Amino acid sequence: MVSSALVPKKVFFTSGSGAHKDRLTSFEMALRKASIHCYNLVEVSSILPPKCRIVSRQEGLSELMPGSIVFTVISRLSSNEPGARITSAVGMAIPQDPETDWGYFAEYHAYEESKEEAGAYAEMIAKDMYAGVSDKVPAKTMNIAESAIVPADGEWTTTVAAAVFII
Repeated sequence: MVSSALVPKKVFFTSGSGAHKDRLTSFEMALRKASIHCYNLVEVSSILPPKCRIVSRQEGLSELMPGSIVFTVISRLSSNEPGARITSAVGMAIPQDPETDWGYFAEYHAYEESKEEAGAYAEMIAKDMYAGVSDKVPAKTMNIAESAIVPADGEWTTTVAAAVFII
């Protein structure tokens, strides 16, 4: 029998950005904006399991308890270069039959790209990875992205974009 003990049942998307004189604290500020600061985040690779339902951020957060170990596909980027635009994105390719097939996530981050550009690129990566394994076209692609401009004073700025799993 195949074990499904840690196969996510739901996933939601979130993003945020934060700035602070300290790099780590800017990451914390970004996690706060994304509302995932109170969880122990475990970064995982990029598979959307069969039967994993996409839910709203609000619904997903309502099922988590502070301090929980939470698996996430996350993209992050930090910079203290004044005026630099930084962007993080996670794209997703959803299979034609999400009840039996699995899909892909793709993490992407870049300098000097808009949310729209980075999000579209992350979707393209996910779509290409999906097609490379299944020789199929995904039913749908989507993304979450966050962009920020580093303040003139060079304060550390971090962007995060994440797909957060509910087990």
